[in-house]
Amino acid sequence: MRNLLQLLIVLWISFAISQNKQVLYGMTDIPQNLLLNPGSKIPQKMHVGVPFLSQIHVNGGSSGLSAHDILGNSNEDINTVIRNKIFELSDRDFFSATQQLEVINFGWLAKNKIYFSGGLYEELDFILYFPRDLAILAWEGNRDYLNYEFDLGEVSTAGDLLSVYHFGANKQINDKLTFGVRAKLYSSMLSYKSTNNRGTFVTTLGDEDSPNIYEHKLQNVDMSVETSGLASLQDLNGSAEIGKKIIGRAFFRGNLGLGVDIGATYDITNNITASASILDLGAIFHTKDVESYAVSSDYTLDGIELLFPPLLDGESTPPYFDDLEDEFENEVPIDTLYNSYTQFRPTKINASLAYSFGRSIDGSDDCNCKKPDGATARNQQAGIQYYSIFRPKGPQVAGTLFYTRRFTNFLAVKATYTVDSFSATNIGLGIVADIGMVNFYLAADNLLGYQNLAKAKSVSLQLGFNIKIDRE
Repeated sequence: MRNLLQLLIVLWISFAISQNKQVLYGMTDIPQNLLLNPGSKIPQKMHVGVPFLSQIHVNGGSSGLSAHDILGNSNEDINTVIRNKIFELSDRDFFSATQQLEVINFGWLAKNKIYFSGGLYEELDFILYFPRDLAILAWEGNRDYLNYEFDLGEVSTAGDLLSVYHFGANKQINDKLTFGVRAKLYSSMLSYKSTNNRGTFVTTLGDEDSPNIYEHKLQNVDMSVETSGLASLQDLNGSAEIGKKIIGRAFFRGNLGLGVDIGATYDITNNITASASILDLGAIFHTKDVESYAVSSDYTLDGIELLFPPLLDGESTPPYFDDLEDEFENEVPIDTLYNSYTQFRPTKINASLAYSFGRSIDGSDDCNCKKPDGATARNQQAGIQYYSIFRPKGPQVAGTLFYTRRFTNFLAVKATYTVDSFSATNIGLGIVADIGMVNFYLAADNLLGYQNLAKAKSVSLQLGFNIKIDRE
């Protein structure tokens, strides 16, 4: 059990991912900014993303510990280090994984001055909260925890692999307000969730009628795991068949869902701009290839009652553990269900307040900057950003200070300082370059962590290529 727990902790600190894209948010020169705020200002009149290269998003981290926390102290026994970390973590610590790969992205400015955009991207979203009580039970056992109720309700996890088809419209309403909306069609490839569990496990001293010293009790247990797209994969042979089956679901063969993004940008004054967006307000309706497992029971185990005196020669030993397994299955049955269920998407909220200053962007020959359509803009901008995502145990939030600077007609950068669940010293940097009609961007997060990746709790990278034609 300890070896298994060691493996899980190593996986925890190696593959955790988060969703925040604070470096890209508000960078209007990047067409993918519309996916973060469909109501963003748009300087181009047309764009086409390079297929499979227009947006690659990978972002790793862990809210509770880093690889260095476990492996960095060679003078201390690793078992001691892991034990200490188990007690330091709480059931609110988590690791989440979100990876996005854009297949295609396009947009154009229509004659009615509405900018239409659409595309397709693949997304992986996963979250696992640390089940602290179960980790203690697995590592320590229950000998020293008489009458302690281990909370089974700490088990909380969910995951989705899906493709997202989207189409949106963006309109500058007047000199101050730009509004946008984006419709989404989700095609789920794989999904599972196990949330809102409850129940306890406790070991107590047996009473005078008990056949053993201790009693082990499962109390008020109500736990479930809902899955879709997994059951049918068990009948396939080899990774090739499984991959073909999963990829086929990306093209409307999986469970479908609907969602919407809403966003706006508002110029409060000539220098102060506010923006906000709500993303993935929607759900996936799982009706096909659904298989769920549920446990609802109370159970008391008194232990194994050994038979004495010793068996005579030739007599076989009673199947103690087989009998115990049969008893457990009878008293704590796992029901297999095939009911449909709804999986709400993790809704995200972005907001920012920015102050523009520096040289005026007025299109004159002595200006080294481009002018976004309809904006009273400067070549520098500073402000604050807010981000939150709704999760099973409550929202996860982040706050960012940022500074944006345009150096030439084809080069702009953005620097950020973010406080989030992973770190209070997260410094990020993004760069966007327009070379002719080729638009390229690169953004990295938690730059201080690159000095020693083992100490970093989060590392982020986003990049992409587009073909873009700016407005006159």
